[in-house]
Amino acid sequence: MILFLTHSEDHYTIDIVRKQCEALGKKVFRMNTDLFSHRARFGYSCDNSSKDLYWSVDNNSFSVRDIEAVWYRKLWAIKPPRDLAPEYHAIYLQEYQTMRNIFFASLKHVPWMNPIATDHAISQDKFGQLQVAARHGLDIPKSLFTNDPDRAREFFYRECRKKMIVKLHGSLSRSMRGDTPFFPTTAIEEKDVERLDVLPLCPMIFQEMIPKSYELRIIYIDGMFYTGKINTSNTMPGNTDWRTATAPDIAWEPYTLPETICKCLTAMMREMGLFFGALDMIRHQNGSYIFLEVNPQGEWGMLQRDLQYPIGETIAKKLIAGI
Repeated sequence: MILFLTHSEDHYTIDIVRKQCEALGKKVFRMNTDLFSHRARFGYSCDNSSKDLYWSVDNNSFSVRDIEAVWYRKLWAIKPPRDLAPEYHAIYLQEYQTMRNIFFASLKHVPWMNPIATDHAISQDKFGQLQVAARHGLDIPKSLFTNDPDRAREFFYRECRKKMIVKLHGSLSRSMRGDTPFFPTTAIEEKDVERLDVLPLCPMIFQEMIPKSYELRIIYIDGMFYTGKINTSNTMPGNTDWRTATAPDIAWEPYTLPETICKCLTAMMREMGLFFGALDMIRHQNGSYIFLEVNPQGEWGMLQRDLQYPIGETIAKKLIAGI
């Protein structure tokens, strides 16, 4: 059996992977991590000779002994019941988070896509990503992560020559539908530089603005690549972040990466310990490829839907092959 870790609002992509796994003869258990709470039932038992952990919700259950591989797609936060008195929230979260950690630890012996500790470490260190990318021959933008207004202003004038973007290190949004809080990559103009005195309240990433021909969303699956090209450079909004583009004629196009770039990306991903990732790159107007970041849980449904790439099917085959 293959365990899918996701959430209750996850559809389409996860259904593709599930269908392919079942077609290949593997049972699937979908665990919605937002239900890892009082709405589920679980138990961890052990004695001198054995141990077991079971989990059940809505009359569906499994034992960790049944699990052969894990697809770690999404992890949502544990939330206390609405009717639980506030003074009990801390202990509720403490004990459920402890139980969840024990549960994940009980599955260390099976293959994961991606290993959870690796996933979190990589996603929480974008500057570490840039350094690994550079070590493997990829071009990266000049970058600064700071809460210092003066340093940000200096970076704007001296290193970016008044061509700079700003973005959060993390994300406010759980999806790409645009119906959740979202801070897009934003261009900084000279008039904005004087407003940076509030920066100590929220450190941000500043980068040189790359003169781009187009953007690339690259799906990496254990040495395989599925790449979509999108050109929003002449649209407003969208010229600094394709996710904000609203023009009706903007569409994904199939794209083939040069073999040299694939080799660099594969070496980078292997050093990071990731079997899956959604990578963002920019094609510079001078022809070079600029690496921006990799999201170990990044979205790919739009590429499967619009370009008919077999991404979900490939994930399923890789999961089963790893067993």
